Amino acid sequence: MTGEDELEALRQTMPPTAPSNASVDWDQFGRSWGKEFPSDYCRFIDVYGYGSIERYLAVLKPEPEGTVTENSDMANETEVAREAWSWVRKAPELAEARPELIAWGGDASADLLCWDASDEDPGRWPVLVYNRDDGLWRRYDCGMVQFLVRVLRGGFDECPLGDLSLWGRESAVFLNRDEEERMWEAGLDPWTGEPDPYAGMFGP
Repeated sequence: MTGEDELEALRQTMPPTAPSNASVDWDQFGRSWGKEFPSDYCRFIDVYGYGSIERYLAVLKPEPEGTVTENSDMANETEVAREAWSWVRKAPELAEARPELIAWGGDASADLLCWDASDEDPGRWPVLVYNRDDGLWRRYDCGMVQFLVRVLRGGFDECPLGDLSLWGRESAVFLNRDEEERMWEAGLDPWTGEPDPYAGMFGP
């Protein structure tokens, strides 16, 4: 399955709900990290942006390396992941690995979703997941978009994440962060579309 096929499969499972909230100069972005990024990820951000799948899995805001923010986005979570690698147990396939971790996602179970960016070809970067419930790093030999498709379709031997909220759903809703905030400010629950008198009072 090509990258375009994978993105189309994701579109079928999780149609975009709004234009992307991210405009990224990918050449400049790549230079900040010292490497090109996977094309499937770039297309995902160009189509969807950054935000949340079913209020469970967050696709992080793409940030240049070294960015300091108050939110847990790419730069911050990458530092967290690299620290966690130093002490968290690894599955057997990672026993001798020395990955160059870059975080692209996280979830409500406090799992970390990363690439091993050590290969010169970004199309070969596997997804590494720190599942906090299991206290274990595991490797999944697929890209970020295929990983999401396989989670939503139940396409792994077992769920890679600490919760079954997305596992085998077949369909899901993605809201980019700007759209979610817009709906809260309009007095709507972003995840139901229904009026909510408390919307916006406590943040998205």
